[in-house]
Amino acid sequence: MKEKLTKENGKEPTIDDIAKNLGIEREEVALSFDAIQDPISLQEPVYKDGTESIFVMDQVSDSKNTDEKWAEKLTIAEAMKKLNKREKYIITKRFFDGRTQMEVADEIGISQAQVSRLEKTAIQRIKKIYK
Repeated sequence: MKEKLTKENGKEPTIDDIAKNLGIEREEVALSFDAIQDPISLQEPVYKDGTESIFVMDQVSDSKNTDEKWAEKLTIAEAMKKLNKREKYIITKRFFDGRTQMEVADEIGISQAQVSRLEKTAIQRIKKIYK
């Protein structure tokens, strides 16, 4: 369709033009173009000035796996080791699984108020460890 529209109009069509002519969403067209791109190596240079090169890897950022997040995960893991089994379960369900205090209370057969107290105590213990 891209080639056909280019020949007909004498210019490269937009993603919207292609989508309209195919009767599909523009996102599908964009994803299709992404899917047919040739892969490149992260080690491929994108700039070279004779002495120094910049590679694709240098241009790619990973906000999910930063040094700070790695250290944070280690700190949290160490703190969790210092909690008792029930506190660890409550903190995991509340903050890692996204459960409410009521949901956790129902799961372990205690009141929401007890979950709240245990959660608060666990958080205070973690804070005390890392002050």
